[in-house]
Amino acid sequence: MKTNRRWAVPLHSAMWMAAGLSAAVLLAGCASKAPQPKTSGGWLKDQVADAYTFGFPLVASDIARERAAGGDANRPGQAPLNTLRHATALPPVGAPGTPSVDTLESTAWLDVASDPVIVSLPAAPRGRYYDARAFDAWTDVLYSSAERAPFPKAQTIAFVPAGWKGNLPAGALRIESTTRYVWLSIRVRVNGQRDVREARKVQTAMQVETLSGAQRAVAAADSTPAATGAWPGTTATVNANAAATAERSATPASAMSPAEQAESLDANAFFARLARALDDNPPSADDAHAMSQLADLGVVPGEPVQFRKSDAGLLSTGVADGRERLATVPSNALTKNGWTWFGDGVGNYGSDYTLRAYLARRQPGTATKESEVRPVARVDSDGHPLNGANTYVVHFAPNQVPPVRGFWTLTTYTKDGALADDKVSRLSVSDHDKLKKNRDGSFDVIVSGASPGKARVSNWLPAPGGDFQLVMRLYAPKPQAADGSWAPPAVQRQ
Repeated sequence: MKTNRRWAVPLHSAMWMAAGLSAAVLLAGCASKAPQPKTSGGWLKDQVADAYTFGFPLVASDIARERAAGGDANRPGQAPLNTLRHATALPPVGAPGTPSVDTLESTAWLDVASDPVIVSLPAAPRGRYYDARAFDAWTDVLYSSAERAPFPKAQTIAFVPAGWKGNLPAGALRIESTTRYVWLSIRVRVNGQRDVREARKVQTAMQVETLSGAQRAVAAADSTPAATGAWPGTTATVNANAAATAERSATPASAMSPAEQAESLDANAFFARLARALDDNPPSADDAHAMSQLADLGVVPGEPVQFRKSDAGLLSTGVADGRERLATVPSNALTKNGWTWFGDGVGNYGSDYTLRAYLARRQPGTATKESEVRPVARVDSDGHPLNGANTYVVHFAPNQVPPVRGFWTLTTYTKDGALADDKVSRLSVSDHDKLKKNRDGSFDVIVSGASPGKARVSNWLPAPGGDFQLVMRLYAPKPQAADGSWAPPAVQRQ
């Protein structure tokens, strides 16, 4: 059974679409017989913060799955489980979440509870980069093709329940998942608007089917063109997202990303959602202590959650502390020349719950360091916020070119992570562009709101007005990009 639905929304943005469940719905059915937390004390606040940090990635993932795969699949951005959805256009102005303008994304939420799901992918044509990534419900990386080859051959991947026994198609790579749901993200390089049609040919060759074929194909033969520009992020959405932290109760869930919606939940709604999601998506056996802490709070997989009214203050304070952790860059981040990025531990977090939760909140879909490294700069070499009224130079010495096996890009976004203007000549620069080099082999990228003049326009990256951020993406990076021995050059104000 082939399931392959076309759409016009990339992975992380599609996940953010459609209304989420309210706290009232999450709490429906709670019974007075639910487990009760132990006697309250000063220790409870820290325990709640620990439990919140541990469970946040699963709650955000559960909301994202529900938005992307819920309903009857007739709403924009929705499709059934085990169904591919393809972005057929690059993101428009105002698209939030620092979307890539150099890849088209194809995504699916897979349900491997009782039946393996087979994903068939084509070979990369004429060296076109693409990366297929799969995450379990806790955001740990199960598979990434770029770790093996940034320009892969045809591949068949079988996602199976842990411990499943049976026969798979010949040559299929077996990937076990301990969680019921698996998030599949496939990113295909596209070199500007004129190249979208060629990149789409790779998407149309992708297939998803269950092993048994029990499910019927959904819209596999649908010839209706996907709507263009049907991206959920608008300027209004970006503004709403920016205000979500300050005014959680006043912002509708539909205007938030799944991560923002998860963060907006109070303790009762958050832990009720967590308990429900745990029933289908158990954590690693190494998480026994974290699960014991949850049990002490009265949070048990598949069981209703009801806290004592007298603990409301401590629970609220503990959740607030947890949110603060998610807003703080983890201490194991790499920081050099004003850029911040992550290397070791990303994608396979073990007991580093803080790093996993931070990235689930700030950078959903983060792959391993062998798949992608994403440095971010918000300040110049003097520590001042980047601003479009200024002119900056990022000087790449001959030995400082981004070290990649795939490709690299540099993109500007507003300070809130949105694409700001479609009237500029380009939204990013990359190794595909014909950048003018200096005599010694180095090159400069000029970042400014105004054109630097005809002599340097080939190396110009337009900046949005006001404060902004720079995001560099290194696809299939070499080891030195992830261990800190290489760093992006400083952003120098002229």
